[in-house]
Amino acid sequence: MSSDKVDARAVVGAYIARHGLLSAGGKYLVALSGGADSVALLLLLLDLGYRVEAAHCNFHLRGAESDRDEAFVAGLCRERGVALHLAHFDTAGYASLHKVSIEMAARTLRYAYFERLRADIGATAVCVAHHRGDNVETVLMNLIRGTGIRGLAGIKPVNGTIVRPLLCLSRGDIEAYLRSVGQGYVTDSTNLVADVMRNKIRLEVLPLLEKVNPAVVENISRTAEHIAEAEKVLDRAVAEAVARVSKESGGVVEVDVARLSCEPSPESVLFEILSRHGFTPQQVGQVCSCLDAPTGRMYSSPTHDLLFDRGRLLIAEKRESPKPLVIPEPGLYAMADGRRLRVAREPLGGGFAIPRAGLKAAVDASKVAFPLVLRPVGQGDRFVPFGMKGSKLVSDYLTDRKANVFEKRSQLMLTDAAGQAVWLVGERVDNRCRITGSTAEAIVVGVE
Repeated sequence: MSSDKVDARAVVGAYIARHGLLSAGGKYLVALSGGADSVALLLLLLDLGYRVEAAHCNFHLRGAESDRDEAFVAGLCRERGVALHLAHFDTAGYASLHKVSIEMAARTLRYAYFERLRADIGATAVCVAHHRGDNVETVLMNLIRGTGIRGLAGIKPVNGTIVRPLLCLSRGDIEAYLRSVGQGYVTDSTNLVADVMRNKIRLEVLPLLEKVNPAVVENISRTAEHIAEAEKVLDRAVAEAVARVSKESGGVVEVDVARLSCEPSPESVLFEILSRHGFTPQQVGQVCSCLDAPTGRMYSSPTHDLLFDRGRLLIAEKRESPKPLVIPEPGLYAMADGRRLRVAREPLGGGFAIPRAGLKAAVDASKVAFPLVLRPVGQGDRFVPFGMKGSKLVSDYLTDRKANVFEKRSQLMLTDAAGQAVWLVGERVDNRCRITGSTAEAIVVGVE
């Protein structure tokens, strides 16, 4: 279809309705750079009767050209009676401080500002002006990067509070619309230089592809739409598979390897689980290729650890070991993980019952000296498990109890002033300070 024949207002209106992007009673924030795309977005939404305000970011990256853009946007909003919000950023300074590219810095600053402003003015969503060409460039970039099916679905019309009403128009459609209404715009000179991947694709790759097939942009865009629809089916199937093969308890995700192996695509299911915890596609492939690995093998993402453990994959968040908690006397103490530790003295009377298991224990007060210390188990720690006479390495005891690495890592021990073990929290008290028939007073300790 020729761009000159597109009724942009009708096409955008139908696209908004089909995807439920905007509502008649809502207020919307338009990201307005001053370029053709954002100017067309503002005018089309106004023409369609939506209530909008505009936001412009001056990143101070192009000298006088950045100031020219700001002045143009301010003039346009005055002419159209649109409230304008302006923000100025030291983008280069932010990029240097956070050690990211200029492009990433500008993106981070822009979207963080839009979201804060959206909430402040009570807008329903932020409208940005990505069009069909941007979508095709994104698909090609993702194809080059190897991002998988989701990447080939391209840019979504809705992403949280970000909506994109112009994905149904080409750049040619947008320029034709602006000509038809006699509206000018500004051009960002950096978009004309093939110095970053997106610009190289726009200025060099797509023109070559259009020589092969002039309809390449429209065809890739249509294919991305088909993939996006197929992705909905895939997402449901993968979500059901994830529920079949995994469960979460106490902050640890457990994946049953045998069940995972029976799925039609174990790697797709595993990717869905592990990608949520920072693991890369390459790591997912490595894990999937050795599902029969022995207990103890581990992989790590920046935020989580994955452990092979007796036919299971266990995924847990990385956490620093808590500092020792000193308990000078009975009372209620805050633990590092948000729980509380209650320590009390209780005489042994007729109604006293010795806790037998769980997160509460009682020991003979005469055999324990304050201050007590609650700390993580250390290498070489030993204790005498209740009911036994000889001491045992805590690590051996936990191995016998089939505790995994994560459980060992989080295991706490209560010791007294002499450093003697009092209680392996949640497991057993030390036999040397157990309550006997001659005990007159107990120290009762419980995690709440």
